[in-house]
Amino acid sequence: MGRPLAWLLVLVAVAGLTPIASTDDGSFHGDYSKLSGIIIPGFASTQLRAWSILDCPFSPLDFNPLDLVWLDTTKVISAVNCWLKCMLLDPYNQTDHRECRSRPDIGLSAITELDPGYITGTLSSVWREWVKWCVEFGIEPDAIIAVPYDWRLAPCHLEERDLYFHKLKLTFETALKLRGGPSIVFAHSLGNQVFRYFLEWLKLEIAPKHYIEWLDQHIHAYFAVGASLLGATETIEATLSGFTFGLPVSEGTARLMFNSFSSSLWMMPFSKYCRGDDKYWKHFSGGSHAGHHKYHCDEQEYRSNFSGWPTNIINIEIPSTPGSGAYPSVTEMPQANLTSMECGLPTQFSFSAREIADGTFFKAIEDYDPDSKRLIYQLEKSYLNDNILNPLTPWDRPPIRNVFCIYGVELKTKVGYYFAPSGKPYPDNWIITDIIYEFEGSLISRSGDLADGNPGATSGDETVPYNSLSWCKNWLGPKVNVTRAPQSEHDGSDVQVELNVEHQLYEDIVPNMTKSPKVKYMTFYEDSESIPGKRTAVWELDKANHRNIVRSPVLMRELWLEMWHDIHPLAKSDFVTKAKRGPLRDEDCYWDYGKARCAWPEYCEYRYVFGDVHLGQSCRLKESSAKTLLHYL
Repeated sequence: MGRPLAWLLVLVAVAGLTPIASTDDGSFHGDYSKLSGIIIPGFASTQLRAWSILDCPFSPLDFNPLDLVWLDTTKVISAVNCWLKCMLLDPYNQTDHRECRSRPDIGLSAITELDPGYITGTLSSVWREWVKWCVEFGIEPDAIIAVPYDWRLAPCHLEERDLYFHKLKLTFETALKLRGGPSIVFAHSLGNQVFRYFLEWLKLEIAPKHYIEWLDQHIHAYFAVGASLLGATETIEATLSGFTFGLPVSEGTARLMFNSFSSSLWMMPFSKYCRGDDKYWKHFSGGSHAGHHKYHCDEQEYRSNFSGWPTNIINIEIPSTPGSGAYPSVTEMPQANLTSMECGLPTQFSFSAREIADGTFFKAIEDYDPDSKRLIYQLEKSYLNDNILNPLTPWDRPPIRNVFCIYGVELKTKVGYYFAPSGKPYPDNWIITDIIYEFEGSLISRSGDLADGNPGATSGDETVPYNSLSWCKNWLGPKVNVTRAPQSEHDGSDVQVELNVEHQLYEDIVPNMTKSPKVKYMTFYEDSESIPGKRTAVWELDKANHRNIVRSPVLMRELWLEMWHDIHPLAKSDFVTKAKRGPLRDEDCYWDYGKARCAWPEYCEYRYVFGDVHLGQSCRLKESSAKTLLHYL
């Protein structure tokens, strides 16, 4: 009997013989085999297909209904102008190009690989490994549900054009009827912002007294993976100079395309000290205040530097002599920035996260950059004046019983940019003159020099800065248990624990623990004292890249162990123990050349199968799985 099947049999035996009763700590009432998994993918992580017939005159490749648009690299290379027609949206009303329109694909195939094929398949793989784990550990086909969306659209347009949030609500309700139990939500990157907006939208669809009841009935746990909770600085690069994502297109073309999407502003950096008014209560106040939403900032916003970010996000150089409309008038710049102006010389202006989120930055360069007017229009219409939620405001903990926030750390991550006019026409009119990175607790420029600012305890995941990822630490209870353990299989000798660590709002939790430079660690922050009926945990994975974290076998192992722990009626602790980590799959076994045997002999044995090409491939798990699983109660 193979290991995954044995694991499944133990799971079925426990679930079938011992129904789990509901308790005040948020555990699920009923059979855990009835759970569903709902996947909400991130930005650019869903296939888009053509819904038009488009003749490409200078290419043998045309676009026909259901042809891949995002992503078909062959057509990007051979017919880029046609491809752009199928990708671009009207920057004001977000309608399709008159000659071609695209829509998101449906089902798991829409998110597993963006560009299937022998060459690009592995490179464009997104959720394939995640689904493979589900299959290997016996999850039923109807238990995993993908909810793709058009990631080019702002949240209000998603609902207006596609009724996406109505459909998402029906997906949860259908999963409950089909499987008989609630769902587990797995969201990655922008998918977390989508899920947040859904929770706010849901407040207006369900009677207030039934809102929490609906959530408890339909959602058991929420896994927020790589969530940019305060935005991401790379969005600025994509907006001003273009970000190609490795595609064979110019940065100017990438910028033109990105800025046609209303979703381009959804990931903009914003201040943790500023909030919009409560849209939910506005609907019950007896009057409409549309167009007059207020944006409030705490006193800390004006006392602190850089809106709580490590440094100013944008530093932009603009000639101070007004010209024929090519450059903005200095008098229209924010007065707070007029600190270094000299007659006839370029002036450098700096902008914080708050000045980006409230539109100050885009208004400052409105006369210089043709994209600014379009971005200001979308910012005000689709975000600042959104009737459901201004997404450019800090998150509170979602009102879900079990919340797990997971992200990578300790990678070199961009936190600030220096821009200057390039002298070229739009869309190549800006050039990046310098970049500020956070890395190893310091801020460094592109040339390697140290930069001024307020670096965090560590760095982000190469795409999202650490302060944005780690905002969810504010969701933890007043006391936290911190555990640091190696990511690889271990016997528990290198596990470090701090119990009942206290923390304050807006303050990071920095564990007093050591790290070996040769070991990748995983640090767990778990509620010691939490809100009654709520359970919160934060997982930090060393060296886990933002785009690849959903393919991380370490993350999948910890996720499955946590779910196994929750399932078991004999579990003694709120969270799975970290005392040791033995191999769970054949892939975890390897050959120990120093001892001339398979490593982890307690779990692994040498078992040759025809086709094995090296010793490590012949190291496989032993038959029994019950003993291994008992370690994690």
